[in-house]
Amino acid sequence: MSRFGKLLGIKSKPIRAKSRYASIEDIKSTSYMKKTAGSGLLMKPDTYYIVASVELGNTTTKCILTATNLRTSHTYLLDKTVKMTRDIRPPKKGEKVFGETVWDVELTRESVSEMVKETILESLKRAHVDMEKDLDFVVRSTGVTAGFASPEEVGDLIIALANGCLEAGIPPRKMSPAMSKDNFPERLQEYTLIDKVQFDGAVASVLPPTGKAVVANEMEGELVTAGIKLGSKWTEVDFRNPCVSMDFGTTLAGRITNSEEPYARTVGDFCGLAGAVSDSIIRGTHQVDERGGAALDLYTKDVLKGAKWKDARKYAEEAHQYVDIRKVPEGRERFGTVPVDPKAAYAAGTTLIGCDVGKNGDEIPELTRLGGEIYETSGINTLFATLDHVSALIVKRLVEEAVNEGVIEDGSVLGVTGRAGITGKKPELILDYTEKYFKNVIFISDALAMGSAVMARCMNSMGTTKSPVGGRQNGPCIMGYRRKMQMKE
Repeated sequence: MSRFGKLLGIKSKPIRAKSRYASIEDIKSTSYMKKTAGSGLLMKPDTYYIVASVELGNTTTKCILTATNLRTSHTYLLDKTVKMTRDIRPPKKGEKVFGETVWDVELTRESVSEMVKETILESLKRAHVDMEKDLDFVVRSTGVTAGFASPEEVGDLIIALANGCLEAGIPPRKMSPAMSKDNFPERLQEYTLIDKVQFDGAVASVLPPTGKAVVANEMEGELVTAGIKLGSKWTEVDFRNPCVSMDFGTTLAGRITNSEEPYARTVGDFCGLAGAVSDSIIRGTHQVDERGGAALDLYTKDVLKGAKWKDARKYAEEAHQYVDIRKVPEGRERFGTVPVDPKAAYAAGTTLIGCDVGKNGDEIPELTRLGGEIYETSGINTLFATLDHVSALIVKRLVEEAVNEGVIEDGSVLGVTGRAGITGKKPELILDYTEKYFKNVIFISDALAMGSAVMARCMNSMGTTKSPVGGRQNGPCIMGYRRKMQMKE
């Protein structure tokens, strides 16, 4: 078996591990009693916790199946099925449109449910995972709420996601936490601590900013932070609190945590646009869909060959004239099209740092125009090199803003995930731009899916005391702290 997905670098030089898949047969073959070489003693079997992460994003819709070794916290990829969200079918007569993606793709409960159902069933079939016997839990998440206007629209989307899972045949008990040890399959019962500690809302030992969401895609930030923590188990880096996470999907998500125990506080939140910046530039080529086209559509492993990197840096700086990165002003209701509540955030001691293009994306056409000029003048290779510099400069400016606001603790580790943050030469450029602020930087793909695996375990009190995901860097498992705290309450 191999590392989960694509693990990119640590410290001063990014290292790329080739993406490979573990099969359900691999997982099952390790789950039997076997003798330790030379000792004659029986080893405990490895037990795997299989989770489906169902994600509806502005650009892609995914079902990612992971299997986590409950002894080591190592997570493996069983399948990754990806569809383009722009391919959600148009509304049928009589269906109510409850919202749109950032790229104006209209959504109905029925159309979203159909896309989710098809994606889940395709993923399970490809991975040969039996829904009843093999699958342990399903976590649903979405970044599409960034383009929504009201809580009612968000509620409709959540219902649509749940309906899609149910229509695919997922039992309701696999979408909600267990109430007691007896609710778990026998093979998992020794790995749950539900009789000792209860889930109290902290995922991977980080509390959300407040009881009220301060950014529309708050759950994304929560999951990617947890996912990067889990992915770091394959590296020498201890990505526990304090840490900084950034997810470069279409929209920006992520958190800054402090080092408090047993639970760290979310002292910073990232919001706004991320991959949408690159997508806007690439549309100037007129080689992608004008509405939902993405840089992903034209990306190839050789796309940077022959690129003029000095020119690309200059073009990126020109693009950044339209990019607004700052602490979100208290009077704003949206930043980078994402609904925000800065008043609630600042009352809770959480600093919101956003990335916008103009004001709520109103200067995106300028980026598209610039992309067309770069393409005509310098070609597709230099254009993609420009996108690498654009994303790296976004990271640089976000970090500098957070440092100026005093919310990054000494010793923090930076983790980056998402298509617009880890492809091409972005890792090398990001390391150059941030080396004076962080001793270690890690780059991991599909952290949101791994975060779903962590969320499922946290909801079911399935910690790994010998290889904890939560807690402080270089510190022990926090279960003892949690028990004392919950006993007092």
